[in-house]
Amino acid sequence: MKLSGVLPALVTPFDQQGNIDFKAFEKHLTNLRAAGVSGWVPCGSSGEYNLMSDDERDEVLKFVKAFAKPGETLIAGTNAPHTKGVIANTKRAKQIGYDTVLLATPFYTKPSQTELIKHFNTVLDAVDVNIVLYSYPAKDGVELEWELLDALADHPRVIGIKESSGVLQRAIGIATRYKDRIQLVSGSDDIALDFMFWGADSWICGPANCMAKAVCDLDRTYRSGDMTKARSQMATLYAAMNILESGKFVQKLKYGCELLGTSVGECRAPLGPLTDDEKSAFRAAMEPIINWK
Repeated sequence: MKLSGVLPALVTPFDQQGNIDFKAFEKHLTNLRAAGVSGWVPCGSSGEYNLMSDDERDEVLKFVKAFAKPGETLIAGTNAPHTKGVIANTKRAKQIGYDTVLLATPFYTKPSQTELIKHFNTVLDAVDVNIVLYSYPAKDGVELEWELLDALADHPRVIGIKESSGVLQRAIGIATRYKDRIQLVSGSDDIALDFMFWGADSWICGPANCMAKAVCDLDRTYRSGDMTKARSQMATLYAAMNILESGKFVQKLKYGCELLGTSVGECRAPLGPLTDDEKSAFRAAMEPIINWK
């Protein structure tokens, strides 16, 4: 399975009562499709999966699956704090119609590399799905190290890794060490152009929620071979992406959607709202993206 293009790591819209707002969700997905995304990644960390019940996560997966058109890539986030939970989530996603899942290390537990190798192999043995690994040590406290990648690189259903360490050397190492074995997927948004240069043909992108036209244009520009224009576009995107990475990532994604005219509600507690100063700084950085040409 070849991954390509911009795959938004979707936010989950909530209404004023804190319930999933499917009307807003449909509008949001419609706008993203118009911008040129190539598929959908629901129930990842940008989607506040860890703040939803299993039933709510299933509702989101079913909704996005029903919205998707043939040819659009579907990747379900099915993470949980323990292996049994990941298997249960992945089995339900498979039944809904997802053949590929995105999996980080189980959160909170901080397993060793040996434990993680067993974890991922246990999931692969239990459910016939493709896995895109997700390495985000700043959030999870554990990096998916070479030991683990070496152990999984030749499994036919470990197809890629979303690399979100923010360390370009890691991306280069993955691209060269696992060429034609594990696909490098861009997950460090503020250096996405560097990832493209090193062979990342896909971008699982949280900022696509509020910057879809801009990030899809960058992807298209790079593919066209116009590196001068691509660098200019990346420079324009950089300020807003850098502020996103400074904290309150999901809150800023949702506020960015509001700035573009698509309200997706607030985040669930314990995530709180942005301060007026945080809104002002992000709004200023978003200005050239809102007026993208």
